[in-house]
Amino acid sequence: MKRGWLALNAVTVSLMVFTLATASMAATGTSKPQEVVNGALTTLNHFMADPDFSWFRSHVKEAKAVLIMPRLYKGAFFVGGAGGNAVLLVRDEKTGEWSQPAFFTIGSASFGLQFGGQASEVILMVMTPKGIESLYTSSFKLGADASVAAGPVGAGVEGATAPNLSADYLSFARSKGAFIGVSLEGAVIAARDEYNATYYGKPVRPVDILVKADVSNPRAAKLRQALAEAAKR
Repeated sequence: MKRGWLALNAVTVSLMVFTLATASMAATGTSKPQEVVNGALTTLNHFMADPDFSWFRSHVKEAKAVLIMPRLYKGAFFVGGAGGNAVLLVRDEKTGEWSQPAFFTIGSASFGLQFGGQASEVILMVMTPKGIESLYTSSFKLGADASVAAGPVGAGVEGATAPNLSADYLSFARSKGAFIGVSLEGAVIAARDEYNATYYGKPVRPVDILVKADVSNPRAAKLRQALAEAAKR
């Protein structure tokens, strides 16, 4: 009897939480794409405050673009796999301004997580023109269509040389305030067309957002400003 009562109450509490979350989303007008943008801002702030990511802070101004994944989930795309939603912002090399965000998914059968951990936040610095161009396609695979290497991590590595500066992408991952290794070899990055359409009110491709600048959303202003301030350090 007691177990049944506890189970019933657990279900009731879960329903209440779901209802409140749904009501809150409706009241604030927060869509799933906006949640990804908000999460990307939080992730960027975490990286900028974490002493282990001093190299990232010192060199983010050199990135041609950044791809931010607020949450990397196990089993998000396939059984035994991992993945998540991400936003890409491209830096204008002439003005230093950051583009409106374009939405992507990142998925892999295995991200090669080290130390038995699970990455919860990932940022990819796009370092080459090839890396940028690959993002204008519908999908591509890291390690096959574009190279990727882990970026330097640890306090006091500002002057360190990245293990592979010629890589198209440098990856950084953190979880619960600590760095954990993650291999992105074989991960597939694909445009999330439905999120892009929802966020900008019409069907758009990444090139329309990042190159042609045909659309904009003022709710991305905080993320763009945070990136601009990060690149000035």
